[in-house]
Amino acid sequence: QERLVESGGGLVQAGGSLRLSCGASGRTFSRYAMGWFRQAPGKERVFVAAITWSGGRTIYADSVKGRFTISSDNAKNTVYLQMNSLKPEDTAVYYCAAATAVRAYLWLQGSYDYWGQGTQVTVSS
Repeated sequence: QERLVESGGGLVQAGGSLRLSCGASGRTFSRYAMGWFRQAPGKERVFVAAITWSGGRTIYADSVKGRFTISSDNAKNTVYLQMNSLKPEDTAVYYCAAATAVRAYLWLQGSYDYWGQGTQVTVSS
């Protein structure tokens, strides 16, 4: 069973930065990739970024490309999301997710097997 815990959310002014962390624990036979998703008030949960544990291949949603950076520390079983130049539209609950098998489309929620509880990010204008 994989357990994921997000941290680092908070309130920040537009143009500011935050770094989210997602720690993974528990027994697992494999980890292929980690992803970040977010859900804004009144909206559906959408893809933000993903990274593979081996090789560090990354993908980003167009809305965050150039502003957000996903990274991982395999020794610490932790994935990070560095968020710069934050905008009010980035306000959302941010979730991390783990894929335990090779998946072709990491921007799809169905590619992930475990999810964290989420951390709130609020960007004021």
